[in-house]
Amino acid sequence: MKITTRIGRRALLAGATALTLVTTSGGALAADKVKVAAIFTLPVEQQWISRIHKALNAAAERGDIDYLFSENVANTDYERVMREYAEAGQQLIVGEVFGLERAARSVAADYPETAFLMGSSFGPEAPNFSVFDNYIHEPSYLTGMIAGEATESNVIGMVGGYAIPEVNRLMNAFMEGAREVNPDVKFLVNFIDSWYDPPKAKESAFAMMDAGADVMYAERFGVSDAAVERGVTAVGNVIDTSADYPKTILASAIWHMEPTIDKAIAEVAAGTFEAADYGVYSYMEYGGGSVVVDETLVPAEVLDAVKAKEAAILSGDFTVEVNDEAPVSDM
Repeated sequence: MKITTRIGRRALLAGATALTLVTTSGGALAADKVKVAAIFTLPVEQQWISRIHKALNAAAERGDIDYLFSENVANTDYERVMREYAEAGQQLIVGEVFGLERAARSVAADYPETAFLMGSSFGPEAPNFSVFDNYIHEPSYLTGMIAGEATESNVIGMVGGYAIPEVNRLMNAFMEGAREVNPDVKFLVNFIDSWYDPPKAKESAFAMMDAGADVMYAERFGVSDAAVERGVTAVGNVIDTSADYPKTILASAIWHMEPTIDKAIAEVAAGTFEAADYGVYSYMEYGGGSVVVDETLVPAEVLDAVKAKEAAILSGDFTVEVNDEAPVSDM
């Protein structure tokens, strides 16, 4: 089940605020291409954003879209950049508007002929403001099963960025998966209140290991580095970093943004785009989520149990509940 093509972990540009405008199409705009622009508040290397950027690049390489993007856009500049893209005639604008919902929705209302697809904790807004989110709670549950079987101390450490629904639902699903196979497991949970602070995440992970954790949930960069140094295993999130941490990453819950992006592009191309919640396209049923496993670290019988649970999820015989409440330590 190992993936051979991975997004490598690169050093992020902490604190960067410059606006970057890049085109990936290279040639003249074909008449049948959809004009798409993306606006990101962080570098495209950041794991969450990288999945959106990857899907948009794939569409551009197929010749479906003409793609521009801006990265490191400050919240204070976001509305201006949205307006500039809309005024320039971009047909579909993609981004994430956590923390600036009101401004983003105001822009969309001013450009009703432009399609907007934004990462958001709230619902769509007619006629043209659609939303998406990373609903990879299903593969997170499966990686939890692997972690629950792997721990010998029955203590798992979990380091997250912020206690927001997009993070909480993944962590809660992971915890439920671990509890299914190991009712004795306990969790240490901490949020570092940053999307990118590897030293702080690493420090938090070390503290959990000192308290007995022998498996780590690496929602943030820095946790896996700590796991390597202490010789414990870890579970990844959103992207596969096992190539960077060999013999450390048991499994990862992967987010695939392609089903979401491709659906939106098709709707715009057909002239049928309307306000909708695209969150469902992150579900495993649509190919929006998957699990990668290092089979050299996970016993065959555990892998078989995970595959059986995955089949039950896909058939509808088992449902992983969405729990957006902030997880807490239970020891």
